[in-house]
Amino acid sequence: MPTVPADEDALTRAIIALASEYGRYGYRRVTPLLQTAGWRVGKDRVQRIWRREGLRVPQKHRPRSRLWLNDGSCVRLRPLHRNHVWSFDFVLGQTHDGRSLCILTLIDEQSRTCLALKAARRSNSLGVIEALADEMCLHGIPDNIRCDNGPEMISKALRKWVAKTGPQIQYIAPG
Repeated sequence: MPTVPADEDALTRAIIALASEYGRYGYRRVTPLLQTAGWRVGKDRVQRIWRREGLRVPQKHRPRSRLWLNDGSCVRLRPLHRNHVWSFDFVLGQTHDGRSLCILTLIDEQSRTCLALKAARRSNSLGVIEALADEMCLHGIPDNIRCDNGPEMISKALRKWVAKTGPQIQYIAPG
């Protein structure tokens, strides 16, 4: 049975206090702070306690770029009215037994309403066309359709169908 040092609880409280005070510091930078405060610890012990308590340094978030230029013009098409811009993409998930699940999400960007959620094990351009056609029958034909350029999105069948139907496809740039 492993022995637990007598000062383990106090050290854990000190590590948690320093982690909450210095949110961007990891265990390597907290160790010298503890040593300055009088604790006789090494980075390995601090790392063990750090992991046991589930402490993590938050990921740095890249600031989002602006959607407009200095002259007031817009880089990306902004929706002006209902059925102006629809967006669709896939959300991937897993069922409880580990099998993959693909959910097509279709939204109207101006009203932010979800027009369709189609779940399937696999999806291709024909499934996307079918979902778009169903929603166009219910809500009318949009002026623009925004999507990324994944394999289902850039298929020839989808491009041909959208060209015949009327809306323009606005591709989202990668990254």
